[in-house]
Amino acid sequence: MNKPTRARVFTGTALVVAASMALTACGGNGNDDTPAGKEPKEQKSSEAAAVGNPIVASYDGGLYVLDGETLKLAKTIELPGFNRVNPAGDKEHVVVSTDSGFRVFDATRQEFTDAEFKGSKPGHVVRHGGKTVLFTDGTGEVNVFDPADLSDGKKPDGRTYTSAKPHHGVAIELAGGELVTTLGTEEKRTGALVLDKDDKEIARSEDCPGVHGEAAAQGEVVGFGCEDGVLLYKDGEFTKVDAPGDYARTGNQAGSDVSPILLGDYKTDPDAELERPTRISLIDTRTAKMKLVDLGTSYSFRSLARGPHGEALVLGTNGILHVIDPETGKVEKKIEAVGDWTEPLDWQQPRPTLFVRDHTAYVSEPGKRQLHSFDLESGEKQTSVTLPKGTNELSGTVAGH
Repeated sequence: MNKPTRARVFTGTALVVAASMALTACGGNGNDDTPAGKEPKEQKSSEAAAVGNPIVASYDGGLYVLDGETLKLAKTIELPGFNRVNPAGDKEHVVVSTDSGFRVFDATRQEFTDAEFKGSKPGHVVRHGGKTVLFTDGTGEVNVFDPADLSDGKKPDGRTYTSAKPHHGVAIELAGGELVTTLGTEEKRTGALVLDKDDKEIARSEDCPGVHGEAAAQGEVVGFGCEDGVLLYKDGEFTKVDAPGDYARTGNQAGSDVSPILLGDYKTDPDAELERPTRISLIDTRTAKMKLVDLGTSYSFRSLARGPHGEALVLGTNGILHVIDPETGKVEKKIEAVGDWTEPLDWQQPRPTLFVRDHTAYVSEPGKRQLHSFDLESGEKQTSVTLPKGTNELSGTVAGH
Protein backbone atom coordinates (compact mmCIF):
# COMPACT_ATOMS: atom_id res chain seq x y z
CA MET A 1 0.00 0.00 0.00
CA ASN A 2 -0.73 11.41 6.80
CA LYS A 3 -1.07 14.74 13.13
CA PRO A 4 -3.20 14.86 15.82
CA THR A 5 -0.87 12.62 17.84
CA ARG A 6 2.85 12.77 17.85
CA ALA A 7 4.26 9.59 16.32
CA ARG A 8 7.10 7.58 17.81
CA VAL A 9 10.32 7.86 15.82
CA PHE A 10 12.40 4.76 15.20
CA THR A 11 16.01 5.61 14.74
CA GLY A 12 18.51 4.03 12.47
CA THR A 13 21.32 5.20 10.26
CA ALA A 14 19.85 7.63 7.75
CA LEU A 15 20.64 6.09 4.36
CA VAL A 16 19.28 4.92 1.38
CA VAL A 17 3.83 10.80 -14.03
CA ALA A 18 -0.53 15.44 -19.09
CA ALA A 19 2.91 13.68 -18.99
CA SER A 20 5.58 14.06 -21.61
CA MET A 21 4.51 12.41 -24.82
CA ALA A 22 7.90 11.00 -25.53
CA LEU A 23 8.43 9.77 -22.00
CA THR A 24 6.08 9.87 -19.05
CA ALA A 25 6.66 9.89 -15.38
CA CYS A 26 4.90 6.64 -14.84
CA GLY A 27 5.65 4.43 -17.67
CA GLY A 28 8.44 5.16 -19.92
CA ASN A 29 10.64 3.98 -22.61
CA GLY A 30 14.31 4.60 -22.34
CA ASN A 31 16.72 6.75 -24.24
CA ASP A 32 17.47 5.33 -27.66
CA ASP A 33 20.95 4.19 -26.76
CA THR A 34 20.93 0.55 -27.82
CA PRO A 35 22.53 0.01 -31.25
CA ALA A 36 20.30 -1.76 -33.77
CA GLY A 37 20.69 -5.52 -33.66
CA LYS A 38 22.59 -5.45 -30.38
CA GLU A 39 21.38 -7.39 -27.37
CA PRO A 40 22.06 -6.10 -23.85
CA LYS A 41 25.08 -7.75 -22.37
CA GLU A 42 25.05 -9.60 -19.10
CA GLN A 43 28.02 -9.47 -16.81
CA LYS A 44 30.28 -12.39 -17.64
CA SER A 45 30.44 -14.81 -14.75
CA SER A 46 29.96 -18.44 -13.90
CA GLU A 47 26.43 -19.83 -13.76
CA ALA A 48 24.74 -17.92 -10.95
CA ALA A 49 22.89 -19.64 -8.14
CA ALA A 50 19.18 -18.93 -7.88
CA VAL A 51 18.32 -15.91 -5.74
CA GLY A 52 15.45 -16.13 -3.29
CA ASN A 53 12.96 -13.25 -3.06
CA PRO A 54 15.07 -11.13 -5.39
CA ILE A 55 15.15 -7.36 -5.45
CA VAL A 56 15.95 -5.63 -8.77
CA ALA A 57 17.24 -2.08 -8.93
CA SER A 58 18.08 -0.12 -12.06
CA TYR A 59 21.11 2.08 -12.42
CA ASP A 60 22.47 4.14 -15.30
CA GLY A 61 23.54 1.33 -17.61
CA GLY A 62 21.95 -1.75 -16.17
CA LEU A 63 20.30 -3.69 -13.38
CA TYR A 64 21.41 -4.96 -10.01
CA VAL A 65 19.91 -8.22 -8.72
CA LEU A 66 20.05 -8.60 -4.95
CA ASP A 67 19.04 -11.20 -2.40
CA GLY A 68 15.87 -9.88 -0.75
CA GLU A 69 16.90 -11.03 2.71
CA THR A 70 20.57 -10.12 2.90
CA LEU A 71 20.66 -7.46 0.14
CA LYS A 72 23.80 -9.17 -1.11
CA LEU A 73 24.50 -8.24 -4.72
CA ALA A 74 24.01 -11.43 -6.76
CA LYS A 75 24.58 -10.16 -10.28
CA THR A 76 24.99 -7.06 -12.42
CA ILE A 77 23.20 -7.00 -15.79
CA GLU A 78 24.38 -4.48 -18.36
CA LEU A 79 21.43 -2.83 -20.12
CA PRO A 80 21.89 0.54 -21.85
CA GLY A 81 19.23 3.23 -21.79
CA PHE A 82 16.68 4.32 -19.20
CA ASN A 83 14.98 1.17 -17.94
CA ARG A 84 12.00 0.74 -15.63
CA VAL A 85 11.25 -2.26 -13.42
CA ASN A 86 7.95 -3.73 -12.17
CA PRO A 87 6.85 -6.99 -10.54
CA ALA A 88 5.55 -9.49 -13.13
CA GLY A 89 3.10 -11.09 -10.70
CA ASP A 90 4.92 -14.26 -9.66
CA LYS A 91 7.81 -15.17 -7.39
CA GLU A 92 10.44 -15.32 -10.13
CA HIS A 93 10.04 -12.55 -12.70
CA VAL A 94 10.01 -8.80 -13.13
CA VAL A 95 9.00 -6.81 -16.22
CA VAL A 96 11.61 -4.40 -17.55
CA SER A 97 10.54 -1.48 -19.76
CA THR A 98 13.29 -0.96 -22.31
CA ASP A 99 13.79 1.00 -25.52
CA SER A 100 12.19 -1.77 -27.57
CA GLY A 101 9.26 -2.68 -25.31
CA PHE A 102 8.52 -4.83 -22.28
CA ARG A 103 10.99 -7.63 -21.55
CA VAL A 104 10.55 -10.35 -18.95
CA PHE A 105 13.49 -10.89 -16.66
CA ASP A 106 13.91 -14.02 -14.53
CA ALA A 107 15.22 -12.38 -11.38
CA THR A 108 15.76 -15.62 -9.50
CA ARG A 109 18.11 -16.88 -12.24
CA GLN A 110 19.36 -13.41 -13.15
CA GLU A 111 18.69 -13.63 -16.89
CA PHE A 112 16.28 -12.35 -19.51
CA THR A 113 13.75 -14.85 -20.88
CA ASP A 114 12.43 -15.06 -24.46
CA ALA A 115 9.22 -13.30 -23.42
CA GLU A 116 9.02 -9.84 -24.95
CA PHE A 117 6.19 -7.47 -25.86
CA LYS A 118 7.62 -5.13 -28.46
CA GLY A 119 6.36 -1.57 -28.89
CA SER A 120 7.42 2.03 -28.39
CA LYS A 121 7.03 3.74 -25.03
CA PRO A 122 6.19 0.80 -22.78
CA GLY A 123 4.25 2.22 -19.85
CA HIS A 124 2.21 0.91 -16.95
CA VAL A 125 2.41 -2.63 -15.60
CA VAL A 126 -0.63 -3.60 -13.49
CA ARG A 127 -1.14 -6.76 -11.41
CA HIS A 128 -4.64 -7.70 -10.27
CA GLY A 129 -6.77 -10.80 -9.81
CA GLY A 130 -4.09 -13.19 -11.01
CA LYS A 131 -3.48 -11.30 -14.26
CA THR A 132 -0.78 -8.91 -15.35
CA VAL A 133 -1.65 -6.10 -17.79
CA LEU A 134 0.82 -4.14 -19.91
CA PHE A 135 -0.03 -0.83 -21.61
CA THR A 136 2.22 0.33 -24.47
CA ASP A 137 1.84 4.10 -24.81
CA GLY A 138 3.28 4.40 -28.31
CA THR A 139 0.78 1.95 -29.84
CA GLY A 140 -2.12 1.96 -27.37
CA GLU A 141 -1.84 -1.82 -27.15
CA VAL A 142 -2.95 -3.66 -24.04
CA ASN A 143 -1.61 -7.13 -23.28
CA VAL A 144 -3.09 -9.33 -20.54
CA PHE A 145 -1.53 -12.60 -19.39
CA ASP A 146 -1.38 -15.02 -16.51
CA PRO A 147 2.03 -14.63 -14.86
CA ALA A 148 2.07 -18.37 -14.16
CA ASP A 149 2.58 -18.80 -17.92
CA LEU A 150 5.99 -17.16 -17.68
CA SER A 151 7.50 -20.28 -16.17
CA ASP A 152 8.64 -21.82 -19.49
CA GLY A 153 10.52 -18.69 -20.51
CA LYS A 154 8.34 -18.09 -23.56
CA LYS A 155 6.02 -15.20 -24.37
CA PRO A 156 2.66 -16.15 -22.83
CA ASP A 157 -0.56 -16.26 -24.80
CA GLY A 158 -3.21 -13.87 -23.57
CA ARG A 159 -5.76 -11.19 -24.28
CA THR A 160 -4.86 -8.27 -26.53
CA TYR A 161 -6.73 -5.01 -27.04
CA THR A 162 -5.73 -1.91 -28.98
CA SER A 163 -6.95 1.51 -27.86
CA ALA A 164 -8.66 3.79 -30.40
CA LYS A 165 -5.69 6.14 -30.15
CA PRO A 166 -2.22 5.72 -28.67
CA HIS A 167 -1.81 7.60 -25.41
CA HIS A 168 -0.13 7.43 -22.05
CA GLY A 169 -2.62 5.05 -20.48
CA VAL A 170 -3.25 2.19 -18.16
CA ALA A 171 -5.55 -0.85 -17.99
CA ILE A 172 -6.66 -3.45 -15.47
CA GLU A 173 -8.58 -6.71 -15.88
CA LEU A 174 -11.09 -7.59 -13.15
CA ALA A 175 -11.88 -11.02 -11.79
CA GLY A 176 -14.99 -11.33 -13.99
CA GLY A 177 -13.00 -10.64 -17.15
CA GLU A 178 -13.95 -6.96 -17.56
CA LEU A 179 -11.12 -4.86 -18.96
CA VAL A 180 -11.07 -1.30 -17.65
CA THR A 181 -8.82 0.90 -19.77
CA THR A 182 -8.19 4.59 -20.28
CA LEU A 183 -9.41 6.85 -23.08
CA GLY A 184 -7.29 9.48 -24.78
CA THR A 185 -4.93 10.68 -27.47
CA GLU A 186 -1.37 11.89 -27.37
CA GLU A 187 -2.73 15.40 -26.77
CA LYS A 188 -5.62 14.77 -24.39
CA ARG A 189 -6.76 12.09 -21.99
CA THR A 190 -10.41 12.10 -20.90
CA GLY A 191 -11.53 9.04 -18.95
CA ALA A 192 -12.00 5.29 -19.14
CA LEU A 193 -14.16 2.55 -20.65
CA VAL A 194 -15.02 -1.01 -19.69
CA LEU A 195 -15.04 -4.01 -22.05
CA ASP A 196 -16.61 -7.36 -21.29
CA LYS A 197 -14.85 -10.67 -21.92
CA ASP A 198 -15.76 -10.41 -25.64
CA ASP A 199 -14.37 -6.86 -25.87
CA LYS A 200 -17.85 -5.32 -26.08
CA GLU A 201 -18.07 -1.90 -24.44
CA ILE A 202 -20.34 -1.99 -21.39
CA ALA A 203 -19.50 1.27 -19.62
CA ARG A 204 -17.73 4.57 -20.28
CA SER A 205 -16.93 7.82 -18.54
CA GLU A 206 -15.22 10.86 -20.01
CA ASP A 207 -15.36 12.78 -16.76
CA CYS A 208 -11.71 12.41 -15.86
CA PRO A 209 -9.51 15.07 -17.47
CA GLY A 210 -5.87 14.09 -17.65
CA VAL A 211 -6.59 10.55 -16.49
CA HIS A 212 -3.45 9.02 -15.10
CA GLY A 213 -2.61 6.00 -12.98
CA GLU A 214 -4.78 3.37 -11.37
CA ALA A 215 -5.19 1.51 -8.12
CA ALA A 216 -7.57 -1.17 -6.85
CA ALA A 217 -9.13 -1.12 -3.39
CA GLN A 218 -10.91 -3.72 -1.32
CA GLY A 219 -13.96 -5.14 -3.11
CA GLU A 220 -12.27 -4.66 -6.50
CA VAL A 221 -13.08 -0.97 -6.72
CA VAL A 222 -10.75 0.66 -9.25
CA GLY A 223 -9.66 4.29 -9.06
CA PHE A 224 -8.15 6.44 -11.82
CA GLY A 225 -6.51 9.77 -11.09
CA CYS A 226 -7.91 12.94 -12.69
CA GLU A 227 -7.03 16.63 -12.66
CA ASP A 228 -10.16 17.34 -10.62
CA GLY A 229 -10.47 14.29 -8.41
CA VAL A 230 -10.63 10.54 -8.85
CA LEU A 231 -12.79 8.36 -11.12
CA LEU A 232 -14.03 5.14 -9.50
CA TYR A 233 -15.36 2.01 -11.23
CA LYS A 234 -17.52 0.16 -8.74
CA ASP A 235 -20.34 -2.39 -9.10
CA GLY A 236 -20.48 -1.92 -12.88
CA GLU A 237 -20.71 1.89 -12.80
CA PHE A 238 -18.42 4.89 -12.82
CA THR A 239 -18.54 7.37 -9.93
CA LYS A 240 -16.61 10.63 -9.66
CA VAL A 241 -14.92 11.70 -6.47
CA ASP A 242 -14.62 15.47 -6.68
CA ALA A 243 -11.60 17.25 -5.29
CA PRO A 244 -11.67 20.76 -3.80
CA GLY A 245 -10.97 23.52 -6.30
CA ASP A 246 -10.92 23.66 -10.10
CA TYR A 247 -7.57 21.89 -10.38
CA ALA A 248 -6.46 19.15 -8.05
CA ARG A 249 -4.46 16.39 -9.65
CA THR A 250 -4.21 12.93 -8.17
CA GLY A 251 -2.01 11.25 -10.74
CA ASN A 252 -0.42 8.52 -8.65
CA GLN A 253 -2.27 6.10 -6.42
CA ALA A 254 -1.63 3.02 -4.32
CA GLY A 255 -4.29 0.49 -3.35
CA SER A 256 -4.67 -2.48 -1.05
CA ASP A 257 -6.91 -5.56 -1.18
CA VAL A 258 -7.57 -5.20 2.54
CA SER A 259 -8.49 -1.49 2.57
CA PRO A 260 -11.43 0.36 0.97
CA ILE A 261 -9.35 3.53 0.92
CA LEU A 262 -6.95 4.51 -1.85
CA LEU A 263 -3.79 6.50 -1.23
CA GLY A 264 -3.01 9.23 -3.74
CA ASP A 265 -0.80 12.23 -4.25
CA TYR A 266 -2.37 15.70 -4.46
CA LYS A 267 -1.16 18.58 -6.64
CA THR A 268 -2.90 21.95 -7.09
CA ASP A 269 -0.59 24.06 -9.30
CA PRO A 270 -1.13 23.37 -13.04
CA ASP A 271 1.67 25.78 -13.99
CA ALA A 272 4.42 24.44 -11.75
CA GLU A 273 7.53 23.10 -13.45
CA LEU A 274 7.63 20.59 -10.61
CA GLU A 275 5.18 20.83 -7.76
CA ARG A 276 6.42 19.45 -4.48
CA PRO A 277 3.20 18.71 -2.57
CA THR A 278 3.08 18.14 1.16
CA ARG A 279 -0.51 16.86 1.20
CA ILE A 280 -1.65 13.38 0.28
CA SER A 281 -5.20 12.26 -0.59
CA LEU A 282 -7.12 9.39 0.96
CA ILE A 283 -10.06 8.32 -1.23
CA ASP A 284 -12.80 6.38 0.54
CA THR A 285 -14.35 4.13 -2.12
CA ARG A 286 -17.34 3.40 0.15
CA THR A 287 -18.47 7.03 0.36
CA ALA A 288 -16.74 8.49 -2.74
CA LYS A 289 -15.17 11.13 -0.51
CA MET A 290 -11.63 12.46 -0.40
CA LYS A 291 -9.68 13.39 2.70
CA LEU A 292 -6.49 15.46 2.58
CA VAL A 293 -3.65 15.00 5.01
CA ASP A 294 -0.70 17.39 5.29
CA LEU A 295 2.50 15.56 6.16
CA GLY A 296 4.58 18.69 6.55
CA THR A 297 7.11 17.34 4.07
CA SER A 298 7.08 16.82 0.31
CA TYR A 299 7.42 13.50 -1.49
CA SER A 300 7.70 12.15 -5.04
CA PHE A 301 5.75 9.77 -7.28
CA ARG A 302 8.08 6.99 -6.13
CA SER A 303 7.18 7.60 -2.49
CA LEU A 304 3.77 5.89 -2.24
CA ALA A 305 3.08 2.29 -1.19
CA ARG A 306 0.81 0.14 0.98
CA GLY A 307 1.63 -2.11 3.87
CA PRO A 308 0.47 -5.67 4.57
CA HIS A 309 -2.44 -4.48 6.73
CA GLY A 310 -3.50 -1.71 4.33
CA GLU A 311 -1.29 0.94 5.90
CA ALA A 312 -0.67 4.00 3.73
CA LEU A 313 3.07 4.49 3.35
CA VAL A 314 4.76 7.70 2.21
CA LEU A 315 8.49 8.37 2.02
CA GLY A 316 9.04 12.08 2.65
CA THR A 317 11.88 14.29 1.50
CA ASN A 318 12.74 14.67 5.17
CA GLY A 319 13.90 11.06 5.03
CA ILE A 320 11.00 9.77 7.11
CA LEU A 321 8.88 6.80 6.07
CA HIS A 322 5.38 7.72 7.31
CA VAL A 323 3.11 4.84 8.30
CA ILE A 324 -0.47 6.19 8.11
CA ASP A 325 -3.84 4.83 9.22
CA PRO A 326 -5.94 5.30 6.04
CA GLU A 327 -9.19 5.43 8.03
CA THR A 328 -8.15 8.34 10.25
CA GLY A 329 -5.27 9.88 8.33
CA LYS A 330 -3.11 9.80 11.45
CA VAL A 331 0.58 9.12 11.17
CA GLU A 332 0.96 6.14 13.43
CA LYS A 333 4.66 5.54 13.05
CA LYS A 334 7.69 7.35 11.68
CA ILE A 335 10.67 5.38 10.49
CA GLU A 336 13.93 7.24 9.93
CA ALA A 337 14.91 5.74 6.60
CA VAL A 338 17.27 8.08 4.73
CA GLY A 339 18.71 11.55 4.97
CA ASP A 340 17.00 14.69 3.70
CA TRP A 341 16.65 14.77 -0.07
CA THR A 342 15.27 16.98 -2.86
CA GLU A 343 13.15 15.69 -5.74
CA PRO A 344 14.98 16.38 -9.04
CA LEU A 345 13.25 18.34 -11.81
CA ASP A 346 13.83 15.53 -14.32
CA TRP A 347 11.59 12.59 -13.36
CA GLN A 348 14.09 10.12 -14.83
CA GLN A 349 16.77 11.18 -12.42
CA PRO A 350 17.37 9.08 -9.30
CA ARG A 351 15.79 9.90 -5.97
CA PRO A 352 15.08 7.83 -2.85
CA THR A 353 12.52 5.20 -3.80
CA LEU A 354 10.17 2.99 -1.79
CA PHE A 355 9.29 -0.62 -2.60
CA VAL A 356 7.24 -2.80 -0.24
CA ARG A 357 6.89 -6.55 -0.19
CA ASP A 358 5.01 -8.27 2.60
CA HIS A 359 6.21 -6.80 5.90
CA THR A 360 9.44 -5.36 4.50
CA ALA A 361 10.01 -1.86 3.16
CA TYR A 362 13.00 -1.37 0.87
CA VAL A 363 14.32 2.17 0.56
CA SER A 364 17.13 3.42 -1.66
CA GLU A 365 19.41 6.40 -1.22
CA PRO A 366 21.10 6.93 -4.60
CA GLY A 367 23.37 9.73 -3.43
CA LYS A 368 25.10 7.35 -1.06
CA ARG A 369 24.79 4.33 -3.38
CA GLN A 370 22.92 2.53 -0.62
CA LEU A 371 19.84 0.36 -0.21
CA HIS A 372 18.14 -0.53 3.07
CA SER A 373 15.39 -2.81 4.32
CA PHE A 374 13.06 -2.11 7.26
CA ASP A 375 10.61 -4.21 9.20
CA LEU A 376 7.26 -2.40 9.01
CA GLU A 377 5.99 -3.92 12.23
CA SER A 378 8.85 -2.86 14.46
CA GLY A 379 10.21 0.02 12.40
CA GLU A 380 13.69 -1.39 12.80
CA LYS A 381 16.28 -1.48 10.07
CA GLN A 382 17.05 -5.04 8.95
CA THR A 383 20.08 -4.56 6.74
CA SER A 384 21.87 -2.21 4.37
CA VAL A 385 24.18 -2.50 1.38
CA THR A 386 26.44 -0.14 -0.55
CA LEU A 387 26.39 -0.72 -4.32
CA PRO A 388 28.90 0.15 -7.05
CA LYS A 389 26.57 2.86 -8.42
CA GLY A 390 23.57 4.77 -7.16
CA THR A 391 20.26 3.18 -8.12
CA ASN A 392 17.16 4.66 -9.78
CA GLU A 393 14.12 2.36 -9.95
CA LEU A 394 13.55 -0.22 -7.25
CA SER A 395 11.31 -3.31 -7.49
CA GLY A 396 11.23 -7.06 -7.00
CA THR A 397 9.26 -10.24 -7.40
CA VAL A 398 5.72 -10.15 -5.96
CA ALA A 399 3.11 -12.87 -6.40
CA GLY A 400 -0.46 -11.65 -6.87
CA HIS A 401 -1.92 -8.12 -6.58
